[in-house]
Amino acid sequence: VPEEAQLDAVTAISGSGPAYFFLLIECLEAAGIELGLDPATARTLAIETARGAGLMAAEATDPPAQLRAQVTSKGGTTAAALEVLEAAGVRGIFAAAVAAGARRSTALAAEFGAL
Repeated sequence: VPEEAQLDAVTAISGSGPAYFFLLIECLEAAGIELGLDPATARTLAIETARGAGLMAAEATDPPAQLRAQVTSKGGTTAAALEVLEAAGVRGIFAAAVAAGARRSTALAAEFGAL
């Protein structure tokens, strides 16, 4: 990043980010089991879905919002699921979580001294 002041945001997104994705995989796996899949199948589906989505995002020229729209059929299963996530405030929850990570990064830097 061009400015050192941005490192707390980098920490909150990239440093903590893998845990956010692991949590999502964990949630997908648990939901699959709850819906009757065996644990191994649920885990494989969750992990491979994350891998495929990550690869698509990395290789695409379209922004993530466009990719999401491309895989969401109006009135379909994905749209129904996304409506639940949006109604629950998933965007605000993620924003608050990342902000908390950035604040903690700032506090740790103050506590232990910036390098």
